[in-house]
Amino acid sequence: MKANQPYINLVSGPRNISTALMYSFAQRQDLKVVDEPYYACYLLSSGKEHPGQAETLESQPHNQEEVELLLKIQAEESGLFIKNMAHHMEYIGLDYLSKYKQVFLIRDPQALISSFCKVIPNPDMQDIGLAMEMELYQNLLKQTNDHPIVLDSGEVLKNPEGILKELCERLEIDWDKNMLHWPAGARSEDGVWAKYWYANVHSSTGFKKQQQIPRSVPNNCLDLYSKAKPIYESLFEEAIKA
Repeated sequence: MKANQPYINLVSGPRNISTALMYSFAQRQDLKVVDEPYYACYLLSSGKEHPGQAETLESQPHNQEEVELLLKIQAEESGLFIKNMAHHMEYIGLDYLSKYKQVFLIRDPQALISSFCKVIPNPDMQDIGLAMEMELYQNLLKQTNDHPIVLDSGEVLKNPEGILKELCERLEIDWDKNMLHWPAGARSEDGVWAKYWYANVHSSTGFKKQQQIPRSVPNNCLDLYSKAKPIYESLFEEAIKA
């Protein structure tokens, strides 16, 4: 790792703007982006079944050591922005990534769960990642005695430029206005699972709040929502506000 390069680890729940943030940081000249490098490790360790599972397992190393060797090689070449899902971190931890600046991305669980159910019909707390985000956040807080950075997707979409400028300031990197826009379509860095999850971001060219009719949480997920809501509210208190 080079001392003058940014190294950033994004920890997000699913069905959020994490891929849009990855595309945003990909517009910078001082780093490269890496898409969910521990996904295959998670699938093997958790026993979960996801769309495109066979393709994902074929595309990535299956153990933490191999993943981190690849990340180390990439970090020697440039700064990195790594997009990680919180539920993937349950099986690998943040030991290696503790050298990176940490950013936690959250989303209102009503919208998160309602959206996730369209792909995974019966999600649990592990699937949505909020409890893991809180655990990682609290562990980092104890270790560093400093509040890790928290972004809320709703706040980002209210004022993308303002939020991203403050994020860059907290990350101690220069603001780059190119982060506000990107070309429509897929990126070469996309994981092979992109065709199952990334349709919306592939049609986007920037941060734009979609006009959606609020969806209610399905009855089978009401208990999950009641447990997730206070976790989200606690993390939201620490989020950068628009």
